[in-house]
Amino acid sequence: MAKDPFRTRDHVPEFDDIVDEIRRRSAETRAKIPMVADVAYGADRSETLDLFFPEGGRDRLPVHIFIHGGYWRMFSKSDYSYVAETVTNAGAIAVLLGYALMPAVRMATIVDQVRRARRWVDEHIASHGGDPAMLTVSGHSAGAHLATMLFDDDSRPSGIKGALLLGGIYDLKPLQTSFLANEIAITDEEVRRYSPINHRFDPSVLVEVAVGADETLPFHRGAATFTDSLQQQGLSASQTNLVAANHMSSIRDIGLAGTETAALLTKTVG
Repeated sequence: MAKDPFRTRDHVPEFDDIVDEIRRRSAETRAKIPMVADVAYGADRSETLDLFFPEGGRDRLPVHIFIHGGYWRMFSKSDYSYVAETVTNAGAIAVLLGYALMPAVRMATIVDQVRRARRWVDEHIASHGGDPAMLTVSGHSAGAHLATMLFDDDSRPSGIKGALLLGGIYDLKPLQTSFLANEIAITDEEVRRYSPINHRFDPSVLVEVAVGADETLPFHRGAATFTDSLQQQGLSASQTNLVAANHMSSIRDIGLAGTETAALLTKTVG
């Protein structure tokens, strides 16, 4: 029986080890980097974000939003605190977003949440020493999908300078026949409204679309098709195939200095 190309565990034998590692590193990051945890951007308990700060003064610093993945149904912002290592080392404030998870909520709620979190950054990050005019964004897997919702037609003018999309999902249609059909049951309406491949985007945003060389075919096809779509719309978009990386090792490496993924994030932060 063929393996489901979207079931990450079937293609990444070290899945659990990587999750354990990033959670351990995230706890270490929270213990050593100056931060403000669980800042509310909305009324729901899931609507919080964490801020991490570089050493030194806090005056009009660049700001970077990171959105975690997990097929919209698992993980939390706290699992990915380690990403702030790379962001703060680049001299920027790291903003890690929390959001509600499917199937308890639907895609419309999650997209609305990340957009409202972005508005919170616009309105409040200056009081924490950040410059909302120097904003970049990144996301992994479902988080890359959500990151695109911050600079599409519904979010213009986006005010976002650059985006790093790592192992992203840009067409929701194939997920309807994957293992996720029994877990989050993406609807035809969600496919139509929330597939980035169907959207138009702010042409001023510099976009890096990255995919691990060892990821499954749908992720490679999706990255290539979406990059081409962005370029056809006039965006400066490029694709990077990460050497010897799979869907989980690529995001593990984003917080490790000297790795290809961390270098892409540093470049995006600017």
